[in-house]
Amino acid sequence: MSKKSSSEVIKTSRASQERDKDKRNQPWTPPSSLDAPAAPQGYVQRWIRTESMGFMDSANVSKRLREGWEFLKAETLLSELGKNEYPTIHEGKYAGLIGVGGLVLARIPEEIARSRADYFNISRFNDRG
Repeated sequence: MSKKSSSEVIKTSRASQERDKDKRNQPWTPPSSLDAPAAPQGYVQRWIRTESMGFMDSANVSKRLREGWEFLKAETLLSELGKNEYPTIHEGKYAGLIGVGGLVLARIPEEIARSRADYFNISRFNDRG
């Protein structure tokens, strides 16, 4: 509705309102609890398991850290993106990190990730004999 003057009201039909006729309905999908921000240029990100079925997975964490992965702190993400809704761990060993359900978000420089992938691809090829 739009007003012509303070006492006269002019009604407009819905048909006359502009609509995006090309827009199609998007199918509903459940939200992902593993949504993560895009990695900054030059980095790769992934979720790393810190616990499974209530037990700490220290071996996995130690292995990933030795490979070069670094856990993503909530304050780092705040400085890169500003205020956001990504889940932060509030207590325990991983307090202050981005994480959910026994997983913590980590990043590694692309060159190290590429080198790691190349190593495993060559290793797999050599194992086939």
